[in-house]
Amino acid sequence: MIELCTKKRMLIGITLLGGLTVLVLIVESHWTDSASKLYLENYENNTTCLSGEEYEIISECHPCSAFEIASKSIDVCIHARYKEALKCKSGEIITRSCDRVAWLEERTFWKFEAFMFVLAVSSCISVYCRENVLRQRIIRKVARQLRASV
Repeated sequence: MIELCTKKRMLIGITLLGGLTVLVLIVESHWTDSASKLYLENYENNTTCLSGEEYEIISECHPCSAFEIASKSIDVCIHARYKEALKCKSGEIITRSCDRVAWLEERTFWKFEAFMFVLAVSSCISVYCRENVLRQRIIRKVARQLRASV
């Protein structure tokens, strides 16, 4: 089945699949949202904010500083190494730990994608060069056989 596809069709198919992948990633990043409930084990111990209370995120999830981790000045930095500030409906501002920093994850993803793109391009170039070398060998071999038969 794949043998019936021309190079042009294969390139178009791969391009369409790549575009579809990027589109799905964009749509997924816009549709996902963070949880709207506090969970007990990941926020400051001195809070009076109830676990079911609504909240607003003041600062997005970001890494704790080396000083905060070493001094253990903020309890949530000990567990996950990432923190975010929340404002409860009652007006209290608390800090809670979070699992991932979105922009760090996105940067890591794009580094991986760039590495894979470079690897794919280098593989294509090496295959193209190898095909040329083999083609030249075949041409020389045929020319040698023609010279020998004359």
